[in-house]
Parts: sequence; structure tokens; C-alpha cells
Amino acid sequence: MSDKAKTKSKEATRIAKVTTEELLSDEEARKVLRQIDTMYPDAKGELNWNNKFQLLCAVMISAQTTDKMVNQVTPQLFADFPTPEAMAKAPIQAIEGDISRLGLYRTKAKHLKETAQILIDDFGGKVPGTKAELVTLPGVGGKTANVVLAEGWGIPAIAVDTHVSRIAKKFKIVPEKATPEQVEKRLEELLPKDEWIHTHHAMIFFGRYTMPARAKNQDPYSYLK
Repeated sequence: MSDKAKTKSKEATRIAKVTTEELLSDEEARKVLRQIDTMYPDAKGELNWNNKFQLLCAVMISAQTTDKMVNQVTPQLFADFPTPEAMAKAPIQAIEGDISRLGLYRTKAKHLKETAQILIDDFGGKVPGTKAELVTLPGVGGKTANVVLAEGWGIPAIAVDTHVSRIAKKFKIVPEKATPEQVEKRLEELLPKDEWIHTHHAMIFFGRYTMPARAKNQDPYSYLK
């Protein structure tokens, strides 16, 4: 190996080492997560729903919008289309009309209608209770599936939204470029399953109400109590 190649190899090793050293240890990360967890003993999902079909629909249309905005449109949506059968039969324009205040409403309406039909055709009109089945539905990714499982079925899961991802990165629990899947895996490794659902909600509350993205103080520890 040439001197130049050796220098590059040493530099790459140094950078990798520094990156690793900057991340919190398992013990340090658990301490941060438990501090956040204790700050919000009543943390829970803020979407309004009364059954698993409503939950699925609400989560599906929540992408790139706020829970507050979703809760403003779902009463009419649920009243007009209370079942998968009603939504599958509805003209797409009627579904669009109920959610037109939301971003990407045309795509969301299309996914709602298609999903309703699949629920009828493949799942007996019921919302499936496994991640593998949920992610086969149009517009349902891993995050949406995890929310439905955790909220609707009580199955331990961590849904990595923008808040969870940002908090995990700010505290250096995960690398800055970690994907949602990597964040999810890291948090699952750190916490016992019975803490997954509540800690995930607590992290969302922390990011939403205590340390929002626009927060001026860049030291995340200053927001812990």
C-alpha cells in the first residue's frame, strides 16, 4: 500500500472512530430516553378515532400535516364513509372533498379508496393486525403500520416520525444520517418492548411541545427536566 493510500486509510479510520465516539453509549441513551419518558406520563396519540378503520384512515392522511388539522377533517370523512364498503363505493371526488384542506389530498383520497377495496377483497372488511399485511396497503409504510399496530392493537412498535428522528439525532442516540428504519432499530434495541409505545409518544410530545425544530437553544439537554 502506498503512503498516500495508507494516509487515506488512517483518516477514514479516524473519522469512523470519532463518529462512533460522538454517539451516546447504550446506558447514556437509555438515561435520556427515560428522562423524556418521565416528562410526559400521559403521552398518547392525538388523532381522534373510534375504531381501527378510522384509525387507519386518520394515520394515512396525516402525512406532512398536523394531527390537529387531521382531526378537523376526519369527523366529516368518518360520517360520510363509516365503513370500508362505503368508502370503496364512493366517488373519488367525494373523498377528496372531505380532505381537501390537507396537503396531497388527491393522492391521499386515492389511497383511501384503494385501501378500502383491498380491505374488502383480501381482509374481510377488517384492518389487518400484522405489519407485513398493513404495508401491502396503498399509502401505508412502516411508520403508518407501526402507529396502527401500537394504537389499534396494543402491539409494541415504535413509529419514527420527524419528531422521533430529530430527537434521536439531536441527542446523538443515532448518527445524523440515520434512516427511519435505523432509528427504529436502535430505539428497539435500547428499550424493553413494554416501553416502546409510551416512549415513542413521549418523544413526539418532547419534539412537538418542548424542543420544536424552531427552538433557538441548540443544546438538547437544556430542555430535559
